Amino acid sequence: MPTPVYLRTLGCPKNRVDSEVMLGTLQQAGYRLVQDPAAAEVIVVNTCGFIESASAESVEAIVELAEQKRTGRCRQLVVTGCLVQRHAEELARELPEVDHFLGTGAYDRIAAVVADAQAARLVVPDPDFVHSAATPRVNSLAAHTAYLKIAEGCDNDCAFCIIPRLRGPQRSRGADDLVAEAEQLVAGGVVELSLVAQDLTAWGQDLPGRPRLAALLPRLARVEGLRWLRLHYAYPRDLPVPLMEAIAAEPRIVKYLDMPLQHASDRLLRAMRRGRDAAFLRALLARLRREIPGLALRTSLIVGLPGETDADFDELLRFVEEQRFERLGVFEYSAEEGTAAAAMPDQVPAALRRERHARIMELQRGISRDHQRAMIGRTVEVLVEGRAEETEHLLAGRHAQQAPEIDGITYLNDGAGDPGELVQVEITDAADYDLVGRIVARDPAPRRGAASPPSPVRAGRLRVI
Repeated sequence: MPTPVYLRTLGCPKNRVDSEVMLGTLQQAGYRLVQDPAAAEVIVVNTCGFIESASAESVEAIVELAEQKRTGRCRQLVVTGCLVQRHAEELARELPEVDHFLGTGAYDRIAAVVADAQAARLVVPDPDFVHSAATPRVNSLAAHTAYLKIAEGCDNDCAFCIIPRLRGPQRSRGADDLVAEAEQLVAGGVVELSLVAQDLTAWGQDLPGRPRLAALLPRLARVEGLRWLRLHYAYPRDLPVPLMEAIAAEPRIVKYLDMPLQHASDRLLRAMRRGRDAAFLRALLARLRREIPGLALRTSLIVGLPGETDADFDELLRFVEEQRFERLGVFEYSAEEGTAAAAMPDQVPAALRRERHARIMELQRGISRDHQRAMIGRTVEVLVEGRAEETEHLLAGRHAQQAPEIDGITYLNDGAGDPGELVQVEITDAADYDLVGRIVARDPAPRRGAASPPSPVRAGRLRVI
């Protein structure tokens, strides 16, 4: 009987892709994937070590799942990922219950390590592995959506960030290989692909001929059966006009761009080593909105970097009010050992960081509410996810400018649709981050790779806002 294995993933979508490669590698080696850790003989924890809170969450997960060695069927506990790459020896000392630690350059070896009784406890090479279309992978999202990691590592030197040390330098995957993996995913039923990388807009700069993202996107968009292609983590230092034109021209590329900006004070941007000033960012944002009509912008900001004054923060507040981003996330600065910012003077107290975080999020809540209410009366294309978690009387879906896992939900309270189906929805109500609508038309085209369609899931008439 195949050995049952359970895997828990912490952290970002890029880490999720690594987990999916580990799941595929284990499955190909004959292991059976299970959803209940109590039923697993092998448990894998893929950790995040990006900031202190993520590291703490990862350690909590390791300790929690280590209990299965005492109370469940678990015989092997394996810890992988960024936290291991950063603190392997310390973790090995503090967590004797863990059988193996694999760094970010070794996750493809997991099946061999688990199967070998003599395998080293610490397998932490320099992070140089990049998976390919030929690498086994199991999509862990709903069958209709997936991430496509187009590059690994990062060549930027942001003062607050530990990622280059954890993931190594930029390593882009070739265009042919990416198209091949996209075709495989779509053949399996995926209709939405979200491109991810540490620095999306740097894709290709390390490849022969230095191809650019603007040339890759049309090739991916032409994959038969793909309906939505979205872009995450576009570094703003180099976002050329041909890329904007490619996004605007291709209907399958959703008009959504995730572009972390981090701050709007010139003094803080210099301290962060972001390479551009606020005037550049404002001009870039204006041009993006001009070149790509209807664009939804998501950004992330950091509050509390050492030396951030009240004046710096007020400038950031004004920037958020002025730009009125459709989506926005805020991180409280975390002093990470080995980064330039950790050694800076004038560290901002934790209480002040929390206060600034709350103030920006409250401002953004109102901005988001205005954006959401402006949607009422519009008819938009929505990807049906399935039954809403809150009640069986509603369906949950997302319109094109709601990315999986990080943005809001469009609740459907009238009509029927299958998970993975794109339907036309009239928006009838709005909350701060979510929408409500009724299905007014269904997509007659069958989805590639989908099994025989089940009876459509039907929503009940229910007002939820």
